[in-house]
Amino acid sequence: MLDLSHWAQPPWPCLGVFTDIDDTLTTEGAITADALQALTALKQAGLMVIPITGRPMGWSRGFAQTWPVDALVAENGAAAWLPQASGIPRAIYQQNDAVRTSNRARMQAVAARILQEVPGTTLAQDSAGRETDIAIDHSEFTHLPAAAIDEVVRIMRSAGMAATVSSIHINGWFGEHHKLSGARWILRELCARPLDEELQQWIYVGDSTNDQVMFEHFPHSVGVANIRRFESQLSHPPRYITPSERGAGFAEFAWHLLKNRT
Repeated sequence: MLDLSHWAQPPWPCLGVFTDIDDTLTTEGAITADALQALTALKQAGLMVIPITGRPMGWSRGFAQTWPVDALVAENGAAAWLPQASGIPRAIYQQNDAVRTSNRARMQAVAARILQEVPGTTLAQDSAGRETDIAIDHSEFTHLPAAAIDEVVRIMRSAGMAATVSSIHINGWFGEHHKLSGARWILRELCARPLDEELQQWIYVGDSTNDQVMFEHFPHSVGVANIRRFESQLSHPPRYITPSERGAGFAEFAWHLLKNRT
């Protein structure tokens, strides 16, 4: 990972920024003034801004309603909020109602097994707002040892689920969606354009192992400094790293990007 200062001339014309939320835009669970100002500056510069998170639809609706974003993709690419002129965002999903209903029952059975078999596990406190996945807390309000995290992932995958570990949660779901497929999907929904033909013109910012698929595919990727916590686990690290952690690091990235714009 290169220091952000080595990124002297970002690629232009740049079309936009995809970004993680937890511990990338937020600090101690809340977006800071500098990160929010950075989002606003990116939008005012004419760039698209699309957060992609493992957090649930219920948790993220308010952000889609109040942040200066073009869309907010939730639940690791399964669903999204689209801001509307009315001020009330519209929900869209990759899976239809019948599939989501069937998967929900299967996921709850896996969650019950995890809580029974892995000592110390608890559902994430935002679980009530989840529609397409389950989440086990490992660092937000409960701290699980690495062995317990690995066992939760093993159980999810043995049940046929996809599983990823974010900076705070272990997420599991049925389906082939992930952050990258979610990014491809939302750009088709918004612009009817294929993301893979434009990857050189987009930037991704993240902070943990569940961002690896984005770091791998985006030629221009940035990690905020707290990603060093996961450095030994990254087979695909970001190209650049900010000096500061979390929201302050995102703000550093945004100002560096805008300063070097040609």
